[in-house]
Parts: sequence; C-alpha cells; structure tokens
Amino acid sequence: MAQLKARRPENVEGDIFVDTTCIDCDTCRWMAPDVFGRAGSMSAVHTQPMTSEERIQALKALLSCPTASIGTVTPPRDIKQAQGQLPDRIAENVYHCGYHSESSYGAASYLIQRPGGNVLVDSPRFTPPLVKQLEAMGGVNYLYLTHRDDVADHAKFQAHFGCHRILHVHDINPDTQSVEIQLEGQAPYPLADDLTIIPVPGHSKGHTVLLYQDRFLFTGDHLAWSVNLGHLYGFRRFCWDSWPEQIRSMKRLTEYSFEWVLPGHGRRFHSHDMAAELQRCINWMETA
Repeated sequence: MAQLKARRPENVEGDIFVDTTCIDCDTCRWMAPDVFGRAGSMSAVHTQPMTSEERIQALKALLSCPTASIGTVTPPRDIKQAQGQLPDRIAENVYHCGYHSESSYGAASYLIQRPGGNVLVDSPRFTPPLVKQLEAMGGVNYLYLTHRDDVADHAKFQAHFGCHRILHVHDINPDTQSVEIQLEGQAPYPLADDLTIIPVPGHSKGHTVLLYQDRFLFTGDHLAWSVNLGHLYGFRRFCWDSWPEQIRSMKRLTEYSFEWVLPGHGRRFHSHDMAAELQRCINWMETA
C-alpha cells in the first residue's frame, strides 16, 4: 500500500497521490493521463480527477501499479467499480488486464477472448479480483509468453486455469523449464487459424510476437510507440542479446499486416498505415 507519509511533494493536493516507491514504469501515465504525469524521475498526480470517469481510470491505474505506489487519503469506496472494469477492453475482444507485476517491471499483459479458447498474453499479477474476472470471461486456455522478462506469476495462472504456457526454448530458464509448449527455430508457428507466433530475436534470443487476426500484434519488448520520438521504436538501451538481430527481426515484420501494436513496455499504437510506421521505425533503428 502507498504510504501517505511518503507522498511525493510533486503531487497536487487532493485524495489521490503517488509515493516515493514509484519506479517510473509509466503505467499510470498512459492508463490515466488526465490525472498522472511525470515529475522528475517518477510519476505524480498533476490533476485530481474532475469526473467519475477520470476517478475510475485513476483507480484502475492504482490497481495496476506494480509497486503499489499509488494511494488515496481516504479509503476508496468505488474501488470495486474499478476492479469490475479490469480487464479493460481495447478493441473488439482484446483487453488490457491491468494488475502489472513488479517482477516484470510493470509490463502490460493482455487477454484475447475467443471461441477457440482465451489467450493470456504475458503474465499479470495473480490477484483474486483479476482471477475472478478472467473466470467470468471464460478462463485461460493458453498463456503465451513473449520472452523471459515478463513471465511474472505464470506458474500460478497455469496451476489455477490448467492453461498451456508457450515460450521459446532460447528464453527458458529454471523458473520456466516446466512450460508446456517450448518453441524452437525461427519459423512462424501457427497456434490456430487466427493466431501466429513470429520469432523476433534481438531483445532476447528467444523473443517472439503474437499476431491475432492480422490486426493485433502483441510485441512484448520488441516494438512499442515512443511518446518522446513520436514513432514506433525498439528498445536500444534495453537490448539484451543483439541489436543487429533485432533490426533484422523488425524487417521480418514488414511481411505481415496488422494495425495494432500492443507492447509489454512502452505505449500501444493503432494505425491504418502500419507499413509506413514500421519502415520509419526500421530507418531509425539503423541509425540509432
């Protein structure tokens, strides 16, 4: 729980605040941009919610903060309303789960709700309100893990839902050695008619991305939108395996059609001209 005595002085006065345990993961700033902003090296409340909608968005960010660094001065009586809106619909049957995990440095996870079985993309925190909501939405058939960094509570979700976990063999470590489906090689893997796993080594040796319905690309730490740069980008500072290989992997994505980029870290992005946006990213990567 956030501590009032550790409230950052950069917060404006009011009920909601951020304390000094913030790790600058950016979660609250993109979930509730009307309320949270960056101040120094951490987040802070720049405007207290003015409407009930802004208040619920701020509470969803509170629930999703991986370090419990967001708090309220008085107990939030509307917290259950916020819990009932997570997972949060992005488009059609694709949802942002919320409840980010500190062990994944606040990475986002997603749910694809589909007749052929729901897919959880990367692991959120295993917390009762989220588990209850996932049960009501049909449970979890596959837990797809983009790479080794964002696995969080994967074992708890598998034990509860009996889902099949998926991770590339190059990113398997002692914590994930029991994953049911261990991908090999660099060929695309057709998980179902509407789901294709694409190997994109670079950030890590076994990084993959998931393409759903040729519309939604779940990109983990491979690709995201940068607010500062104003375009799609790869994480140059946090490339743990090979930057040249990540550039080659990015070029491989030009062979596919999609209009949504849904990352683990960074901002999500929607465009009807993703080919041009992706080429701009590649041009930047080659000179970064």
